[in-house]
Formats: sequence, structure tokens, C-alpha cells
Amino acid sequence: MCRFTLYLGPPVVLDTLLIQPRHSLIRQSYHAMERAEPMNADGFGVGWFAPRLSPEPGVFHAITPAWNNLNLASLAKVVASPCVLAHVRAASPGSEVNLANCHPFRYGRHLLMHNGRLGSFRKVRRRILESLTDEAFGIVRGSTDSEHLLALFVDEVVRNGGPPSPTGGPGEGTDGALGLARHLTVALARALAFVRETGDGEPSFLNVAVSDGERAIVTRFGNDAKEGPETLYVHCGELYEPAHRRFTQRRLCDEGAAVVVSSERLTDDPEWRAVPPNHVVVLSRGETPLLLALGEDGLIDGGMKAASA
Repeated sequence: MCRFTLYLGPPVVLDTLLIQPRHSLIRQSYHAMERAEPMNADGFGVGWFAPRLSPEPGVFHAITPAWNNLNLASLAKVVASPCVLAHVRAASPGSEVNLANCHPFRYGRHLLMHNGRLGSFRKVRRRILESLTDEAFGIVRGSTDSEHLLALFVDEVVRNGGPPSPTGGPGEGTDGALGLARHLTVALARALAFVRETGDGEPSFLNVAVSDGERAIVTRFGNDAKEGPETLYVHCGELYEPAHRRFTQRRLCDEGAAVVVSSERLTDDPEWRAVPPNHVVVLSRGETPLLLALGEDGLIDGGMKAASA
């Protein structure tokens, strides 16, 4: 069921985030420790933001295993970014291994990646596609349940007049991140409704990450009474040296706290915290991460607390 890592904070060199840690995402591609099958060799992807150049992220995908891709190893040494989403894939049975099915998926300035499965997807896929607006329908290029979740998310964005602005005055960041969280959780709820109405009761496991470069949200969700959702951890604080310390000139985006959310802990640092089942981590640059509870329908349920608590 795949593994992923999301970073939001001062620009960090990709190599220090994805390759160097003792239990890095690259190591998880061949030796994941918290899933029954340790291999995640069915392709990978890295998305990163370069805000001085473009509001839209760059993405690099390949269908080779991440651990022996020389292009990734070379690229990771020379790219620094304040927001990174990286994913190593273990394809579901019957799902094709091709570039169109590699995460993260991109829509405008948004990136989305997923670990888990949407229950009864093959039975509800047609209904999902039939429900989409033309714009959302047009972004589905592959056959994964994950990309269909992205299309549902895009519809929530389009139908509600677009996403809340990723920039704003002091104190507006968390409100914008909560707006992004609501878009995603409503999309998850719609997907679960399709499953209930058309599927055969197969459970869903939806660890989903979405970011626009300034904010990010990551869910840990499952609706199986016997089996919990996939693992997910959050670390608040500096794990790696920010790239700006190699230069004399510093910029606004070089400041602030760093947060990593990952399927498995990347290091032995004791500050890693497990995200509780059926919760969403809400991140916004310069703001304290928040932890929101999700109801059985995937919608935000109840209050919030600091994610680092």
C-alpha cells in the first residue's frame, strides 16, 4: 500500500529529506517496516515547489524502483524546495505500472498523493467519472483510485468557487489551510458515499496528502472495524539543515518551522508522533500544525488540537 513523505518548511535539499535519513523514503521503497509487504517497487514520484519561479509545482515520475534510479539520485542533490511531496508505489493487484499511475498527481498548483485504497473502486469508478465536471474529468489520465480522488477534490474546488488563497495577511494561513482541508474531506466523503451506494461494503483506507505549496493536509482514515488505517507520523521541528544556511542571502520563505509527515518515521528522533486513526493533520506555513478528527463519513468531526501534542 505505498509509502509517502511530505515536507513543509524552510527550503531543504531533496537528498537530505529523501535519501540520507536512516529510514528514508528510498529505503522504504525496498524495506518498508510497517506494512506486510516491504517492497514498493512499482514506480515513484517527487513533486516540489519553487515559489520564486512559479506557483505551480514541478513533478518527476518514473516506473523504475526508486532505489536504483540514477536520475533521482542526481536531481536530489541539486534541488532545494520549501514544500516536497514524494511517493513510492506498490501497485494494487490489477493496476497497471505506468507513468500515468505514479503519484503525486498534479492539478494547477495542487499536488495529491495517496496510500491505501478506495473500497469497491472497480464497481464505483464509472459512477465517479459520470459525476465529474468536464474540467475534473479531463485530468484523469490513469486508472488508479487515487487519481479519481483527485478529480473529486478538484470538483469540490471548482464547485465552491476555487480554493482559498494560499497567501494572505498575518493569521490568515490557518484559515486557508482549514478551507483546503474542508475541500478534501468533502471529496473523501463523496467517494465513500459512492462506495456505500454502489459497492459491496469493501472497506476504504485513505491516507491522502494534498498541498498547494503554502498549506498541506494529510489524512489518516480507515472505515474497517477490524483493521486500522495505514501508519502515519508527524514531526515538528528541524530534522535536517535548511538549504539557506549554505548561502549568505536569506529570504522570507527560508524562515519558520519545519514539519514532516510520513508513512513511517524517517529517523530515531523521539519527537515523531503517530497520527491517530481517522484524523487529518492541517499545515500552514508559519502556523502551528493542527489535528482534526474525522467522522465515519470522512468529514471533519469535532474540535481541533495541536498536531505536536
